[in-house]
Amino acid sequence: MSIDKTKRMNQLMDAYKCLLTEKQKEILSLYYEEDFSLSEIAESQQITRAAVSDHLKRSEKLLNTYEEKLHLIKFNEERARIYDKIKAYGHKEINVYVRTLENIEQQEDIMTKIISVNAGSSSLKFQLFEMPQEEVLTSGIVERIGLDEGMFTIKVNGDKIVTKLPIPDHAKAVELLLNALVEHAIVVSLEEIKGVGHRVVQGGDIYNSSQVFTSDVERVIEENSDLAPLHNPASLVGFHAFKKALPHAGHVAVFDTAFHQTMAPESYMYPLPMSWYRDYKVRRYGMHGTSHQYVSARCAELMEKDIKDTKIITCHLGNGASITAIEGGKCINTSMGLTPLGGIMMGTRCGDIDPAIVCYMMKKTGMSADEMDNVLNKQSGMLGVSGISSDARDIEKAYAEGNEDAILTTKLYVNRIINVVGGYYAQLGGLDAIVFTGGIGENDTNIRKYVCEKLSGALHISIDEELNAKTRGKECKLSTSESAVQVWLIPTNEELVISRDTYRLLGF
Repeated sequence: MSIDKTKRMNQLMDAYKCLLTEKQKEILSLYYEEDFSLSEIAESQQITRAAVSDHLKRSEKLLNTYEEKLHLIKFNEERARIYDKIKAYGHKEINVYVRTLENIEQQEDIMTKIISVNAGSSSLKFQLFEMPQEEVLTSGIVERIGLDEGMFTIKVNGDKIVTKLPIPDHAKAVELLLNALVEHAIVVSLEEIKGVGHRVVQGGDIYNSSQVFTSDVERVIEENSDLAPLHNPASLVGFHAFKKALPHAGHVAVFDTAFHQTMAPESYMYPLPMSWYRDYKVRRYGMHGTSHQYVSARCAELMEKDIKDTKIITCHLGNGASITAIEGGKCINTSMGLTPLGGIMMGTRCGDIDPAIVCYMMKKTGMSADEMDNVLNKQSGMLGVSGISSDARDIEKAYAEGNEDAILTTKLYVNRIINVVGGYYAQLGGLDAIVFTGGIGENDTNIRKYVCEKLSGALHISIDEELNAKTRGKECKLSTSESAVQVWLIPTNEELVISRDTYRLLGF
């Protein structure tokens, strides 16, 4: 193999590698970059030497075909020759401009578009990033998935474009999103997107960090769907939809459970037969890990403290909700348990209840296990108590109108929050800050007010009620100077954490 051919193939791979399959990229890289022999590649790939040779020939032909059609290398070489001619004139000012243009091109070469996808039980949040600059090109959310009237919001040139239409499932939500990116010229082609990071709620006890999607990762997510029935299946639907639409892109699973792996056994174990843990991995896993990780780190930054020296309780309050005690940047306890059903009351989930209720009501009503699971996950929480809606905005409106069930729902929700926060305060042995985040935490001013009022006596918390009442969805310190514990509203940015992990793991 000649040096010239090796140089040429490396140029072609740099220009068009994103258009190849993972198998093609791997074999080409081993042969032209790592200098593996055909026999060595055959052994590593567990295929014949002839098959390796065939792979290389077809991939080389494909790369040359791309160059014949797109001429990226030809244009780059021509541009370099023009720059050299200009610099040969020796004009200092012009040479400054040429170097500036070269620097811009080098910067553009390392830019990579990554889309972060956060598929919740009834929503699909997304942000498209230019990495590694972490520039947000667009963002948005598909809400009320599965309800009669869904809502799709996307930000274009600073303006929010809102479309209301039925959105029956997550596959339709993905279709809406990808079509909008092209229709609004946010991307010229979907091939510009090089990586997709998927939020996955439950990774069991297998993964304590994010993982590049493989068949094994997909299998683990599916196997753990029983532990996150509203989320893991949605994540897989999103993954398959994005993989079909973006076959050239890399895909990464970012697990909610990873951040909570630092809990000690006394925090994650249940007082159940030990064989249930050893044989069936029944334990507390926790969810919303990327959110708790992000807002706790951001809170320490805003307080101008080293996160290693902080004690923070983060309240991620949304249709799904969890509270986490974080000491020194590490989770020491969290409210969700084996599944997202555990913990505080949520939109449609009951949270922690007396387990005997399940057996009692199954005997009384004749419900099957699946029917009971449906009631606890989809018919309880705010929806079950209020009889109005699972959406906190609807509860807030009914509360203001004096609806008694809405008032009870709000009081019950607040009560469950303060019980957990109080316990975590004792476990931490002190507290620097409480952070509100998530859809409710960021936007429901009354919930924040009522929680802080209930905690004020024990934790000596004081917030600026006027500031709280007018603040929604933006970073803000809500506590007054007299407050013994700082109170912060910090919008979560799970998508940024997802994008960072995706960019890092795909090796851009």
